[in-house]
Amino acid sequence: MKKFLVSLSSLLFLSAPVLAEENKGGLFVEPMITYEAGEGEINYPNPFGNSDTDTSGFGIGGRLGFHVYKSVFIGADGRYSFLDYEDSSADQETDATAWNFGPTVGIQMPTDIALRIWGTIILAGQLDSEKDNGFDTRFEEGSGYRIGAGLKLGIASVNLEYQNMTYDKIKIQSVGGFGTNSSSNLEFDNSTWIASLSFPIGL
Repeated sequence: MKKFLVSLSSLLFLSAPVLAEENKGGLFVEPMITYEAGEGEINYPNPFGNSDTDTSGFGIGGRLGFHVYKSVFIGADGRYSFLDYEDSSADQETDATAWNFGPTVGIQMPTDIALRIWGTIILAGQLDSEKDNGFDTRFEEGSGYRIGAGLKLGIASVNLEYQNMTYDKIKIQSVGGFGTNSSSNLEFDNSTWIASLSFPIGL
């Protein structure tokens, strides 16, 4: 099995320059594995006041779009994360999931070893924390932006991104031992650094 994986890896890296030369444009898909770490501030409705948050964890994502002469790429970018979530005001330390998506546009060097730069406008997003210390909350109506850079080496790209998001609504699913379904407006600003390994594949 080990010899097979080594042979397959060698074949992929040897064939990557040929594939890149043939694919001067057209559709592409780019799956990725991510790790993120961020800090935020929540302006809760009274009587809770302001709260500091920390988030970190792994995730998955992907882009789907098209290249223009190998130098410009345009598409859609979606992410889904599995996070450790801490909230100082609610005294929460729990698991959470988060997702977001939006259009992205970037440029890259038309070479096999390529520097890439891009930006994404986040149109929608959500962060859902599991119940802890009597609170079960979900932050909705997320929006923001993400900017990043990467270095493409053969079939893989090593990337670093900065993401800034604001959630405008909280849905309180339970308080104490009682279920509820109330919603309230608020402002939750969350800034995150994201490291990722992605695999741009021309279709």
